[in-house]
Amino acid sequence: MDELFNSGTKTGEGPLADRMRPQTLEDIIGQDHIVGPGRLLRRAIQADRLSSLIFYGPPGTGKTSLARVIANTTRASFESLNAVLAGIKDIREAIDRADERRRLYGRRTILFVDEVHRWNKAQQDALLPWVENGTVILVGATTENPFFEVNRALVSRSRVFQLKPLTADDLLETARRCLADKERGYGRWLVVFEEGALEHLVEVAGGDARSLLNAMELAVETSAWTVQGSPTQGRWPPPEGAEIRISLEAAEESIQRRALLYDRDGDYHFDTISAFIKSLRGSDPDGALYWLAKMIRAGEDPHFIFRRMIILAGEDVGLADPNAISVVMACAQAFDRIGFPEGNFPLVEACLYLATAPKSNSALNFFDVLKEVEREDAEVPNHLRDASRDGESFGHGEGYIYPHAYRDHWAAQQYLPSSLVGKLFYMPGVTGYEGKIREEVLRKRELQAAIVLGDERPGDGEILTWSAASKGRESWFKRLESGRSGLLLGDRNRILGAVKISRHHRILIANGDDGLLLWESLRRAPEGLCASLVESESARETLIRYAGTLGEEEQPRIAVRGPGGLLPGPDEAEQLFETPVFDHVFAREPWRRISRNRASPAFRDFAAGAFKLLAEGGDAVILQSPPALGERISRLIPEGEIAEKLRKAEEVFFNGDLSLFWESGEAEAAFKEAGFEVESEIIEQREERLISAADLGLWFDGERSRWGKLIRAEMGDGDFKLLEERMRERIAQGPLTWNWKSVLLTARKR
Repeated sequence: MDELFNSGTKTGEGPLADRMRPQTLEDIIGQDHIVGPGRLLRRAIQADRLSSLIFYGPPGTGKTSLARVIANTTRASFESLNAVLAGIKDIREAIDRADERRRLYGRRTILFVDEVHRWNKAQQDALLPWVENGTVILVGATTENPFFEVNRALVSRSRVFQLKPLTADDLLETARRCLADKERGYGRWLVVFEEGALEHLVEVAGGDARSLLNAMELAVETSAWTVQGSPTQGRWPPPEGAEIRISLEAAEESIQRRALLYDRDGDYHFDTISAFIKSLRGSDPDGALYWLAKMIRAGEDPHFIFRRMIILAGEDVGLADPNAISVVMACAQAFDRIGFPEGNFPLVEACLYLATAPKSNSALNFFDVLKEVEREDAEVPNHLRDASRDGESFGHGEGYIYPHAYRDHWAAQQYLPSSLVGKLFYMPGVTGYEGKIREEVLRKRELQAAIVLGDERPGDGEILTWSAASKGRESWFKRLESGRSGLLLGDRNRILGAVKISRHHRILIANGDDGLLLWESLRRAPEGLCASLVESESARETLIRYAGTLGEEEQPRIAVRGPGGLLPGPDEAEQLFETPVFDHVFAREPWRRISRNRASPAFRDFAAGAFKLLAEGGDAVILQSPPALGERISRLIPEGEIAEKLRKAEEVFFNGDLSLFWESGEAEAAFKEAGFEVESEIIEQREERLISAADLGLWFDGERSRWGKLIRAEMGDGDFKLLEERMRERIAQGPLTWNWKSVLLTARKR
C-alpha cells in the first residue's frame, strides 16, 4: 500500500498538506453534498459496499483524502497507483495481486488511481477488463472532466462524484484544525496571524485546501519566533510553546494568485461555450455578449462560434423565427469576407439576433420520428404510392385527394402509415411565427383525425362544415386533451419546481403510493436520498419492483407509514431511512377528503412533523385540489331558474361535509404556527373533458351518489330530473371546459 494511505505522519515527517489529510469521514471538511449524513457515498463507505467511483474536481478539494478515508475504512485490500508514474507494467502487477487475492482468499481489491486522466487510451484499456469482471473496484481521481478525458467504458461502469471548491468557511476551519493539532499540525506552538493575514491566504487559495496548507507551512516555518519575549530566528522546529506571529506581508509572500487560463482543449473551453449557448437560449443578450467577448479575447476560433450559433438557430429558435438561420448564415459569410477586426460586427449581430429572437425547440420532435422509424418500418399507404408506374396493375395512388382542387389548397386525408394513425410528432409553439400558425395547424389536425378515423369521409365536393358531436372529434379530444397523465405530470412539475433541488439533497415523500414524485426525485437527487412513505405493504412491494433495475445503493428507501400520521418522527425516520433530517418534504393530495372537524389537527400535526424533520433552510411543498374548489355543474348549464336552484344546492353540499379549509386559511396558519415562512398559490386548472352518458348516470343516481342524493333533496325530484335532461343536451354538443383550482403551499424553515 502506498505511503499516501498510511495512518498519517507526525510533525516534521512530511509536507503539512499530507500530514493533515483526513483519516475518517468525520475529519472531512466540506463536500457535504456527497459525504454528509444520509448521502449516497457516505452510506456506501460506511457499509463497505463500494462500486467503481471517479472523483472529479479542482485541486485541493479532497479527492485523494476521500481515497484515504476509504483505505482506512474498507475491509478490502487497497492498492494505489499514480497515473503520472505508473505504466502498463505497474497495472498488470497490481491486477495480478488482486486476482490472486480473489481466487485464493475471496477478498476484494480496491484500486485507487490518482490523476487517472493522465493515462493514455492503451493504459486505460488495460484496466477495463478487470473492472468489468470485478477483479478490482476502481476509485479514480481526476481534475479533468472524466466524460471527456477518461475511457467511456470506464466512466459508464463507474459512479462519478463531482467535488466542489471549498468555501471560505471550510478553509478557515481547515486552518483552525491545523493550528490546534499537536500531532500533525502546529498545536505545540502559539501561532498568531495578524489581522487580515489568514483571510488573505484563504482568499487567494480559491477553494484549494492544499494550496492553503502549503502557504501556511511556508509562512509559519519561515517566520521568526519568540521564546519568553525574546525574538529568535533559527532552524525549524522551535521549542514547544514558542510564539510565531505571521504578518500580512509574510502571508502575501507565501502565496501567489493563480492565473486563470482559457484552455481551448479543456473544461474551461467547453464550459465557456456552454455558458454562451445557454445565454442565447435563455434570451439574455448581456450574458451572451460577455461570454462571446471572453471567447474572442482568449483566441477562440470564430468559425467554431458561428457553427454553434447556426445549430442554435435551428434547434432553439427554429420556426419561432425562420429568418434566424438566414441571418446567422449571412453573418458567417460576411465574417469570412472581411475577417478581424471588423468581423466582430457580424459576430455581435448574429449573437444579438439570436439572443433577442423568440424561441422554439419543436424541431427536436424529429428525433422522436427517427425512433419511431427504427421501431417500425411501416408501408406507404396505397393512396400515397406512385401512380405513374403501376397504378393500373395494383391501383397505386387510388383515392388520393389533390389538395389544390379544394378551397385553401387543402383537404383532409391520411398521410401517416395506417399503424401510426393518430401519432403526433409536431406540436407548434406559441411564440413568434409558430404562434401565428399554431391555431391553423391544430384546426386542420382535428379535421384530419376525424376523416382518418372514418366518421366523415371527403366526397367530391369541398369539406366546409363540421359537426362538433362527431365521434372522430371525441376520439381526438380523448387522446389529446383529456389524458390524466398530462394532469399528473403537471402536478409533479409544480411540486418539484416550487423549490430548488440539488443532486445531493435528501427528499421525503409523505404519501407516495403512486410513485409520481418518487422517480423524478431520484433523477434530480441521485447522490442524495429519496425516501417515500406508503399506506400498505403491497404498495411498497409494487414500488420496489419498479426500482428493481437500480443498484442497491441507488434504490429509494420505501417504508409503510405507521399509525401516527402522515409523517414519522426524527427517531422513526432515522430507523426507516438512516437519517433523521431531510432537505425537502413533498406531498400531493394528502387531505383529499377531510371533514371540517379533522382539518385543523391534521394540518398542525403535519406542519409540526415537517418542521422536526427538515434541515435549516429546508422546505415542505404540498399540492391539494379540494373538491370544494372544483367545477360546479351550475356553471355548465344555461342560466335560468334551474341553474339558480342548483347553485344554492351546491353551496349546501360543499359547505357541509366537504371542507373549504383553503379559503379559511387554516392550513397556512398551521404551518406559520409551526415556525415556517409560508407561500400559498391558487392554480387555475382547465381541462377539455368529454362527459359520457355513463358519467351522468353515475352522478344523477339519487341513491348511490352522495352528490346526487343531496342535490335531489334540495331541488326536488322534478327539477332534479330536468337538470339531468339539460346536462344531456349540453354534453351532446361536444367537450366541456372543466375548471377547478389547486392550491400549492410552500413552507420554508428559516
